[in-house]
Amino acid sequence: MSTPRILFGFHAVGVRLKVAPESVVEIHVDLARRDARMRQFLDRVRPSGVRLIESDGLRLARLCGNHGHQGVVARVLDMPAARSLDDVLDGLEEATSPGGATGSPVPLLLVLDGVTDPHNLGACLRVADGAGVHAVIAPRDHAAGINATVAKVASGAAETVPYFMVTNLARTLGELQERNIWVVGTTDTAPRTIYQTDLKGPVALVLGAEGSGLRQLTAKTCDELVSIPMRGAVESLNVSVASGICLYEALRQRSA
Repeated sequence: MSTPRILFGFHAVGVRLKVAPESVVEIHVDLARRDARMRQFLDRVRPSGVRLIESDGLRLARLCGNHGHQGVVARVLDMPAARSLDDVLDGLEEATSPGGATGSPVPLLLVLDGVTDPHNLGACLRVADGAGVHAVIAPRDHAAGINATVAKVASGAAETVPYFMVTNLARTLGELQERNIWVVGTTDTAPRTIYQTDLKGPVALVLGAEGSGLRQLTAKTCDELVSIPMRGAVESLNVSVASGICLYEALRQRSA
């Protein structure tokens, strides 16, 4: 059996309780917090049979390593290993092949190159979940992994969006291209904007960290480079904001 790890915050713990209650070992709550949100949370926990432990704010902070727990900290077991990226893509290809399910989703992937800040990763996962992204991909050596902070910021999306860390990002992008997935990278210097490219087909949107942007090899591997129009004084956007703009433009085009 795996060693329990920590989740904290109403959203992160609530989503785990919803999707895999059997994986929740125990939930610590700060009963000094008696507001409506805590009462509603406890009303969801009690019928599940999960062990509830009354704690104080200091103990909760020690458990999760910071004071952003909102009065809720859970010890959880890892969920069954996520399917591989190939499994996800094979499933999408099968669904969209002749004879596949009517209305099958067109693949939409988010690739993050060099996003090492857990808060940024968590925000990107939350945006990805909202936009219906099928998987988020990052390089193993240049990215943040899933931890309690990521899960808290993601507000449950870390439990629902497959996140794959790959050994060689350029090679993985090449494998996506072999599957006829159009790889679109973002850079400040591209003459075409995200609004001028066709995102209705199978697509992987590739974004780099704020400031450094895409690494050179990553940019060279992309099928197309686009920019996000900037009209003010700032030179770049936070990667989670940029992800939201790009993903929801793809969603807009597909909805139209």
